[in-house]
This record gives sequence, C-alpha cells and structure tokens, in this order.
Amino acid sequence: MPTRGLLLKEALPTDAGLIIRLAQRVEEAGLDSVWVGDSLIAKPRLEPLTTLAAVAAVTERVRLGTAVLLMALRHPVLLAQSMATVDLISRGRLIVAAGAGGAFNQEQQQEWKVAGVQASRRASRLEEMVKILKGLGSGEPFDFQGRHFDLNSVTMKPRPVQAAGIPILLACHWRGPAREAQVERAARLADGIISISDTPEEYSQLIQKVQAQRAELGKEPGAWESAMYLTVNMQQDRVRAQAEAEQFLLGYYGSEIWGDRWGPFGDPARVKDRLLAYAEAGAQTLIVRFASYEPERQLDTFLEKVAPFID
Repeated sequence: MPTRGLLLKEALPTDAGLIIRLAQRVEEAGLDSVWVGDSLIAKPRLEPLTTLAAVAAVTERVRLGTAVLLMALRHPVLLAQSMATVDLISRGRLIVAAGAGGAFNQEQQQEWKVAGVQASRRASRLEEMVKILKGLGSGEPFDFQGRHFDLNSVTMKPRPVQAAGIPILLACHWRGPAREAQVERAARLADGIISISDTPEEYSQLIQKVQAQRAELGKEPGAWESAMYLTVNMQQDRVRAQAEAEQFLLGYYGSEIWGDRWGPFGDPARVKDRLLAYAEAGAQTLIVRFASYEPERQLDTFLEKVAPFID
C-alpha cells in the first residue's frame, strides 16, 4: 500500500481513499495480504497500524502486514496494545514484519533522536521488544528485566485474537556486516523472516542458514513464514518503466540506494519470472511494491498479467 507514495505528490492528500480502494481490490482479486511500511520523519508516511486498522474495517479475509515496522522507535507496552487492537478489529489477521532500521544518513539519525532512542542501541532494543510483545500477548501478568525495559507484572488487554500470538517476522539479508546477527536473532526470536535485497540464490541460502540455526536451538519446525519484498514497475517499454521507477524511488528515499538489487522494471513477464524464482528459492509470501505514481494502474497490470501465473 502506498502509504508513503500518497505523500510524494505535489498536493498533500485530503483523504486516504486510495489506500482503501487498493486494499479492497486486492481482497476481491483473491490475493493473500496487504502490507504497509513504516517511518516517523525520515520518510514521512501514514502511520502503519492505524492504517491497517482502517483497512481491517473494510476487508474480511486479507492478511494485514507491516514491511517493515521499526519497532525500536516505540515503547513495547504501547505497541502491544496497538497490535492487539488491530488483531481484534481484523479478527486475527495481523502479521508484523519488523527490522532494526537504519541510521545511515542525517534524516535517519534525526528520526531516532526525536523518538528519544539511541540509534546505536536500536538492535538490542528490538530484541527486547520482540520478547516483551510475545510475553504481553499471553494476556497474563508478565515480568521483564532488560537493558532497555523493566516491567513488573504487567497485564495487557486486549490480547491478540490469534491463539499463538501475532506472528513476528524479522528482517534478514544474506549480504552486509549485520548478516550473522540478523540470522541469529531471527532463528532465536522470530516466527519467520523477511528480506528485501537478496537475489533468489542468496535468499535460498539465507533460509537454509536460518533454519539450520533454528534446528541447533531445538526449535520445532511449526509455523514459520519466509517473505520476500520486491520493488517493481510494469510497462512494456522498459526504458519508461526504468525512468518512472527511478524517479519514484529517488523521491521516496532522497538518494539512489537500490542499485541493481531491486526490480525488474519493464515487461510484466519479467516480473512474473522473478517472482517464480523467489518462490522456487523458498519464499512463501511475495510482497510487491509498485515504484510508480500510478499504483492503481500498476495493480491492474499485476492482476491481469502476473498474479494468475503465480501459485
């Protein structure tokens, strides 16, 4: 859902009808889920859980996800209440993919500062929050003593509708200096993983590595979800698709950070083949973001020329 794209147009929106229309169209088409991103001030957008609550009220079946939620910007008790509320409104359809987030530029660093969080501690704060959210999700009194949070017999209601709690996926990537820490964290704490930058080959290796560590920790196979997030633009004219995607993403991020890691941009058949490659690599859930100022047109193309060929 273009919760940031809505704010990239010259005139600020006066309503969020586009988000509602897209979500309803996705459900009518029989797709599995809708997802929203997260940022406070670095990449301004609609607040994710509030948006998902609104979508929950006008849909019946589609799952509602965050990709990804910057948990560490928030307080875990307040976040637990918000998550449980959305899960209740949606009758158990919420799934939360979360990540430690970045502090690579001035805007990101300022985002952590205004939230009162030390950017250097965001990863350890995230780990504590996952533990707390799962503990509070039981609906029973919960104690926690950590580096960042100290809770004494806290009970949170409403509790999630989902009997096993709200699934939490954690961001993992095959490349990068934090890879080992991300894999270990996901294997130990998460109900699945989400990646955004891996090739299909890297993604397959990533899943195998996480699953191997889970086995070492004695984790039961159980419910586990592997998600892959792709950014695409579909037009028969590849040059036009590339140009529109780059213009959109430059406005979205403020600088060129994607290189050749995202896409494809162009023929819908290439998008279909890429999605199938990730499915073959082990992705159970494929999340597609349209790098376009015309998301409704992109969705129409996707539903007509891509989705029917993805099982």
